[in-house]
Amino acid sequence: MAIFLVQKPLFLNIFLNIVMIIMFPMMVKPYLTDVDALLRIKHSLNNPASLDSWKLGTFPCDDVLTWAGVVCNDGIVSNLHLQSMGLSGNLDVIALSQMAGLRIISLENNSFSGPIPEFNRLGSLKGLYLSMNQYSGKIPNGYFTEMTSMKKIWFDGNKFTGEIPGSIAELPNLVELHLEDNQFTGKIPGIGQRSLNSVNFSYNNLTGEVPPGLAKFDAASFEGNPGLCGARFGRVCNDKNPETRRPVEKATKKALRIEYILMGVTLLILILMVAGICVLRNRKKQKSETVGIMENNIEGSVGLTICNISKPEAIPGQNSFGTGQHTLMNKRKATGVDLMLLNNSKGVFRLSDVMKAAAEVLGNGMLGSSYKATMSNGMVVVVKRLREMSLIDKNGFEAEMMRLGRLSHPNILTPLACHYRKEEKLVVYDYVPGGSLVHILHGDQVKRHAELNWHARLNIIKGIAQGLGYLHTELANLQLPHGNLKSSNVLLSHNLQPLIVDFGLNHMINPNQVANALVAYKSPESAKTQEVSHKCDVYCLGIIILELLTGKYPSQYVSNGQGGTDVVQWVKSALHEQREVELLDPDISGSSKYIGDMKKVMHIGARCTESDPAARLDIKEVVSSVESIQGGDEMTISFGDGYDDAASTLTDGSYVSLVANNDQAQRNNNESYGFRVS
Repeated sequence: MAIFLVQKPLFLNIFLNIVMIIMFPMMVKPYLTDVDALLRIKHSLNNPASLDSWKLGTFPCDDVLTWAGVVCNDGIVSNLHLQSMGLSGNLDVIALSQMAGLRIISLENNSFSGPIPEFNRLGSLKGLYLSMNQYSGKIPNGYFTEMTSMKKIWFDGNKFTGEIPGSIAELPNLVELHLEDNQFTGKIPGIGQRSLNSVNFSYNNLTGEVPPGLAKFDAASFEGNPGLCGARFGRVCNDKNPETRRPVEKATKKALRIEYILMGVTLLILILMVAGICVLRNRKKQKSETVGIMENNIEGSVGLTICNISKPEAIPGQNSFGTGQHTLMNKRKATGVDLMLLNNSKGVFRLSDVMKAAAEVLGNGMLGSSYKATMSNGMVVVVKRLREMSLIDKNGFEAEMMRLGRLSHPNILTPLACHYRKEEKLVVYDYVPGGSLVHILHGDQVKRHAELNWHARLNIIKGIAQGLGYLHTELANLQLPHGNLKSSNVLLSHNLQPLIVDFGLNHMINPNQVANALVAYKSPESAKTQEVSHKCDVYCLGIIILELLTGKYPSQYVSNGQGGTDVVQWVKSALHEQREVELLDPDISGSSKYIGDMKKVMHIGARCTESDPAARLDIKEVVSSVESIQGGDEMTISFGDGYDDAASTLTDGSYVSLVANNDQAQRNNNESYGFRVS
């Protein structure tokens, strides 16, 4: 009986707590952890299969088993990147409001519908991305009043109606505003913050004059709104007070005479300009065959003629560089066709600008061809024609490219614009004149190759590792955040700063082509089972590290299985026999005081290319380890032969200890990754 009396109150307390949680959920609101909040959010969705990693017993900010789409900062969830996951349902905004560190929510390219949720409960939110969903209805005028931290609003591709909320004009830090492809009506409110650098109101039902604060933006940001008026639209806006209009006074004979004279002079100047342009064109055509021209046929089709270029020295395993006349795009009707700008860091340009550009063939790869295009304003870009990507539709492709275009890190090159076609896709990048690592390391650029001393190579390795680490954080929900990391996809700026390109495309490539197209599928586990993971990217990073140390062209890059050096097995054998120095590129092995550091980096590369993915380093360990090596600095003091000898006897056990020590230092210095969390 005594036991019964003790247990009964406990049972009642538990029962009452459950009842309180069910009947009065608001009362437990202050006690939700990030884990509790995320699990409630998952349960509010109709089809959360893509969030299987969100489960009890694990933690969203765990270094090993990170939850899909979750980005953390110092152990606190800061970003939710849930785009393209096939999600729908009524998102639990109350749970979201309990996540004190949450700054960015991205739900792009899902199936959410109905009125806009009460995201305005989240006053600290900085970015809200709802693009490519089915949200509809009016947004309350004061919706953004309390969201004073908001910087980026992307609501494009939904079915919103009514007027644009006036409270948007009150956001003091607004940087990006995209409301295109909706059904907004009425006038554009007085938006014009100085901080704005990207806006788009196109393809709505807006009327009236564009606010003066938006005058700096191109007319393309407002197209598809027949009711807008003003000089840029060629439609005069009605005067606010028609009753004050006065009839125009009759011009005097003297004024008419002046007007006629001015018209005559203007016409003469135009005739002379046209004649001059014709003469210059004829001369240019006779002297050079390297001018890109716009071809027009009866149907209004367009195409870019590519100029002749000299063929660079061939590199083993690389497809040859084309010469002769080529066409950037197949002929098609140009009506309504344009680029989708992903960021305007290099200014605004259109498809017609690219089509008119003088262009050169840069190379051909498994995914397509690359061209250098010089536009009439002097801007130089690289246009990539991507094939074998019919797996994804237009909305999915553009949503993914928008996601990639918003990435920002000093060691990755984000796309500037894209264009969707069923047969092929165009992606536009900024042109990096330094060339790719593969050509500087193995090609005929003797002068630039001489710059690849040990100091430069170590800094290149560090930059590539940091850039890949950033991609693994920002694209954590992808099986392969990069997927095609190799020396030809690392560009070098004039000061040899590495820039990673061609990332995040794996899940858009046709399955029957992906194994041939991406070097990550050359990893041992993928070659056997076709299974890929983040560790495949690390394997590719290890190949680049060994390539930079040995100066050998890896056989892993060769598509036909012939040519190149199997740097993985070559280095593995040398490490086993403790003859690492024999493998070093003669161009750097002369720096004897850095031999110890070169051996350390070789061990890191070997650990990245372990056959067993579980034995392979993860990207955070790689970044931590290479950043701890300072010997690449030309001002570093030599530690003498004893230091070199110690490095030559570095065992797997001592290396793991080194990584563990460095990992704690890395956690105290997250800024070295350059990770963006807000």
